[in-house]
Amino acid sequence: MEKKIFAKATLAVALAIFSSTAAMGQSKKGKDSTFLDKKWVQELTERIQLHGYAQGGYNFTQQDGKSQNTFELKRILFWANAQINDRWSFLFMHDFSSVVQEFYTDFRVTKNNALTIRLGQFKNGLSLENPLSPTSMEAIDVYSEGVTYLTGCGSDPLMGVQYGRDLGLALFGETNNAKLRYELQVMNGQGINKKDGNRFKDVIARIEYRPIKGLNLVATGQIGQGHSILAQGNALTPAGVSVYNPAIAPGENYKRHRWTAGFDYKCKKVKLHGEYLEGYDGPTVSRGGYITGSVPLGRPDLEFVGSYDYFNFNTSLGRDQHKAIAGLQYWFYKKCRVQLQYVYKSAYITGKSDAATTQFIHGNNHALMCQLQVRFN
Repeated sequence: MEKKIFAKATLAVALAIFSSTAAMGQSKKGKDSTFLDKKWVQELTERIQLHGYAQGGYNFTQQDGKSQNTFELKRILFWANAQINDRWSFLFMHDFSSVVQEFYTDFRVTKNNALTIRLGQFKNGLSLENPLSPTSMEAIDVYSEGVTYLTGCGSDPLMGVQYGRDLGLALFGETNNAKLRYELQVMNGQGINKKDGNRFKDVIARIEYRPIKGLNLVATGQIGQGHSILAQGNALTPAGVSVYNPAIAPGENYKRHRWTAGFDYKCKKVKLHGEYLEGYDGPTVSRGGYITGSVPLGRPDLEFVGSYDYFNFNTSLGRDQHKAIAGLQYWFYKKCRVQLQYVYKSAYITGKSDAATTQFIHGNNHALMCQLQVRFN
């Protein structure tokens, strides 16, 4: 219902804008009308920036002696950034393969970039990777296992698929000639296009420091309380349970704290980033780390990509997994590329992550992924 209301409201605003534009064009005649139309169009193109990208490809996986292959279209995102004045802007982002993902307004309080206020739905600032666009990530399956699980990108059944985004308020800015960047967020903690599931808010802090050119040090933390979205169950259907955290019941409010520390280094010869992550969900502790990078192979548009990722979803139950990635990527035009990667995982689950019959298995999982990325700014 909320999605339908939002879609109708968006359509109504768009129709109002186009209707008023048409009325403006018909209210004047002759040379004055032509001049005003050209001036209005020029101002509009200067104030509104359009962006978009698509990612899709082919995956072959082998698990427990069984293989599967499929073509898939992962993302088709389009977003518009409107600069209302020199301090005030608005952004709207929609993923045509899923749902509306971002809509927020920014207001720069200071004359410089020291303080800006953001209100709406946007990516939470937890971890080094989560705020980054999938178009800039080396791995085809994008973020590390720890980032995906702890930030609400989809693997935690207690939170569901939230694409690392939430509704809330943020304060952020840069100081010391952009060497120091900070961000403080107060979020619902329930995810995209949803009201809060309890009366508590999640507080997320992020600080970045660039001591030298090309190096960025990042530390983030979160204090909050989650609300489990697991199915309650009935006489015909059993209640949902997280294969990673079976101690949390459907509809339960639980402690949800996190902290991370990482780095990002870029130069002509190598791009490298890594991070340590730790999370607390009720009585469960999860922790891990990763390091990911790329190296040009004799030319800047052809790169070797490699990654090692370890994450223990539940340290008490031994829900640990190793993951390794190796592959190539070719940038054939600006931010457009073709990727080919082999992915190995040392563990997998036998069904949906919220099903009572699902098991966490320590066993080999192999995948061969190919992806095409096209982006325009």
